[in-house]
Amino acid sequence: MAVREQAAQLATAWSGPGTPASWRLTGALFATLRDDPDLLALAARIDPDRLPALLFVAAVVALLDQERPEPLARVLPVPGEEQPPLPPDFAAELRAFCIERADELLALAASHRYQMSEPARCAHLLPAVAAVAADAGRTLALVDIGTGAGFALHLDAYAYSYDRDDGEPLVVGAAGAPVTLHTTLRGPRTPPLPATPPAVAVRIGVDTEPLDVGDPSVRAWLRACTPPVAEALSRFDRAADHAAAHPVTTVRADALRALPELIEGLPDEVHPCVLDAYVNVFFTEEQQRRFRDEIADLGRRRDLDWISLDPLVPMGDRPTGGVLGAPLPPGLLERARTEGVFGVLERVSLRRGRSTRRVLALGHPGGAWLEWL
Repeated sequence: MAVREQAAQLATAWSGPGTPASWRLTGALFATLRDDPDLLALAARIDPDRLPALLFVAAVVALLDQERPEPLARVLPVPGEEQPPLPPDFAAELRAFCIERADELLALAASHRYQMSEPARCAHLLPAVAAVAADAGRTLALVDIGTGAGFALHLDAYAYSYDRDDGEPLVVGAAGAPVTLHTTLRGPRTPPLPATPPAVAVRIGVDTEPLDVGDPSVRAWLRACTPPVAEALSRFDRAADHAAAHPVTTVRADALRALPELIEGLPDEVHPCVLDAYVNVFFTEEQQRRFRDEIADLGRRRDLDWISLDPLVPMGDRPTGGVLGAPLPPGLLERARTEGVFGVLERVSLRRGRSTRRVLALGHPGGAWLEWL
C-alpha cells in the first residue's frame, strides 16, 4: 500500500540509528500510522496525489494542538523548552484519538494541503544559490515555486551554522539575523560556502494558494505541518515573524502557466534562479516532465538556473530517479530504500540554451544534516 510505504519511509527518516531524542515524537507519529491497519485505512481515503501519510499526520498534529486532549497533550513540545518524553502507551493513545476523531481528521485533510515550510532547508539551498550568483556574476532574482510561507525567498537574511563533529562550525551570515539555521555536515566533503549570503534583487513566490503567515489560522496550519520538535517550532516562529514583516511579491497561479511570463518580465541585469524545495514531489510524472521542458524552453531565451531540493521520485520505497533527471551517484536508489526519505539537491544551469545537470548533495527533510557529494 502506498500510504504504508510513505509512512514507513518517513518513520525511518525520523527515527534511524543515532537520531536525537527530540525526533522521537515525529518518528512515532509515522510509525503508529505505518503499523495500524485501521489508521492506514483512514489515511488511504485521502487522494493519493496529496501524499496522504504526510497530510494525515499534519491533520492529527493540528487537531491535537487545537484540542490539547490528555494525556496526549503532554507530548506536544513548547518552543524554547525541552522536548517532552514519549510515554510507553503513546501509540495506543494516538490510535484511540484518531479513531474517535476520524471525521474531523478527514475534514481537515480535505480542506488543506500538506505544506511543510521548514526554514532550515535554506541551509541546504544556500551553497547552491551562492554558486549560481558567483557563476552568473550578477544579483539574483529568486523565483520560488510552491513558495508556501516564502521562507526560501528570505534566505539571504538568515545566519547559518554548518556544524562538524571534528571542528568549529562554519558560520555564514550576520549575528543579528532573525534566525540562525543549523545543519550538521555529514561525509568527507565540505560544501562551497560563501563568506556572506548572495545578493538578491527580486523575490517572487508562486503558489496555487499563497499563504499569509500573518493570518493566525494559516500560521497554525503551517505549524502543524512542521515536525513537532521544539527547536523546529522555534525557528519556524522566528522565520514566520520575519516573513510577515517583510512581504514579497506573490503570484497566485499554476507554476507551469505563470513561469514564462515571470521569467521574461525580469530585468536584464538580474539572473533568474528558480527554486523548488519539496514541491515537485507533489507533481505527477507528467507534470514533472512538463516543468523540465518549460525550464529548458526558457533557457533557450535567457540564461537561468533551477535548483531543486526534492526526494527521489516517485516517493515511496521504489524510487526511480531525481526531479531534474540528472545522473544519480551509484547506490543512491538503494540508500533511499533503506534510509527513508531524504532530499536530493540538484541544479540545472542553462547558458546560451545549453544545459548542465548535476546532483550536488543529500539532506535530511527537516534540515538536520547535509551531505555534500
